[in-house]
Amino acid sequence: MLLPRHRVAILLHNGIKGNDGKTGLAMTRYRDGEIVVVIDEDCADLCPDDSFRSLTGIDRDVAIAPDLEAALEHQPDVLVIGIAPSGGALPSQWQAEVKQAVAAGLSVVNGLHTPMADDPELKALLKPDQWIWDVRREPEGLSVGRGKARSLPSKRVLTVGTDMAVGKMSTCLELHQAAKAKGLNSKFIGTGQAGIMISGDGIPLDAVRVDFASGAVEQQVMKHGADADIVFIEGQGSLIHPASTETLPLIRGSQPTHLILVHRAGQSVIRKFEDVSLPPLPLAIRLYETVASAGGAYGKTKVVGVALNTQHLDEAEAKRAIAQTRDQVQLPCTDVVRFGPEVLMEALS
Repeated sequence: MLLPRHRVAILLHNGIKGNDGKTGLAMTRYRDGEIVVVIDEDCADLCPDDSFRSLTGIDRDVAIAPDLEAALEHQPDVLVIGIAPSGGALPSQWQAEVKQAVAAGLSVVNGLHTPMADDPELKALLKPDQWIWDVRREPEGLSVGRGKARSLPSKRVLTVGTDMAVGKMSTCLELHQAAKAKGLNSKFIGTGQAGIMISGDGIPLDAVRVDFASGAVEQQVMKHGADADIVFIEGQGSLIHPASTETLPLIRGSQPTHLILVHRAGQSVIRKFEDVSLPPLPLAIRLYETVASAGGAYGKTKVVGVALNTQHLDEAEAKRAIAQTRDQVQLPCTDVVRFGPEVLMEALS
C-alpha cells in the first residue's frame, strides 16, 4: 500500500526527544521515498533548517510541524503513525488529528495494535482513492511451517539479539543497502511494524498466532527468496528474553544460512528484567548456533559477525568496545549505523 512515490507525513508527537518514536525515526532513516514533514508539538518551535538532523543525527532534511493543520502545508498524501504510546492507543487529541488527516484526503498507515480501518467515523470520511492500512493484522491463508526455506539457493541472513530493541532491524537494513550497492539482488523482509512500513511488505509477527508464526515467516521467505541473491530477515525478540516468543519461529521459518548477533555494548542484564543476566557473548553465539542447527536436523548455521550498538558511547569508547568485542568472540564486529556495514558484508561473502 505504501509506495516510494507517496509524500509522507509522520505523526511523531513526543517521539523525537521521547521514548515512543522508534517507528517514526526508523522511517526517516531508511524510507526509500519522500518524507515531507514530521508532526511533533515538542520540537516544532525550533527554527534552524537542519533542526531535525541536529536533533536526531539522521541525515535527512525534514520539516517539523506542531500539528496536522500545519503539516498539511507540506502537501502530504499519507499520514504514518510513527509513535507507540504506552497502552497501544493514541490519546484523544492525536486521534482527532488522524480524523482531520482523513478528512483532508490523506491515507493512513497505522502500526498500532489498535486497528483503525474498521473505525466507523474514519470509514465514513474515506474517499474512493483513500485507504487505511492496519499493519498489525494477521494475514490470511497461513499454515504451519515446514522448513521449506532450506530449498532456496539464496543466502538467508537473520539478525538475532541478546535483548529486544538492540538494533536488529537497523542492522538488516544497513546490510541490505550495502548488498544492493554491490549489485546484488537483495531482499529485506520486515517482521515488525517499522520494517513493514519501510519496505511496504512483510509479516507482523507479533500479530500472528503462535502455531502459524514459523509458517508466516516461511511464506515471506519463499516469496522473496526464490530469485534473490541474498535475503535479510528482520529479527525480533531474543532467545534469552523471558517474554520473547518470536525468535524461534523466525529461525525455523527462515532457515537461515547466516546469523548476525546484535548486542548493546556494555549491557549485562535484560532491560526491564534486571534479574536475568546476559551470558557472555561466546555462549550467546553458541546458543543461537545450537538452536538454529537443532542438533544437525537443519544443517550447520553460524554466527558470522556481531553488530554492536554503541549509540550511548562517544566515538572513542565505541571503537574500544568494538575492538574488545572482536577479541572476545573472534569474529568481525562493528556498529553498522555509526561506522558502516562493510566488515559484516565481507563476512557474508
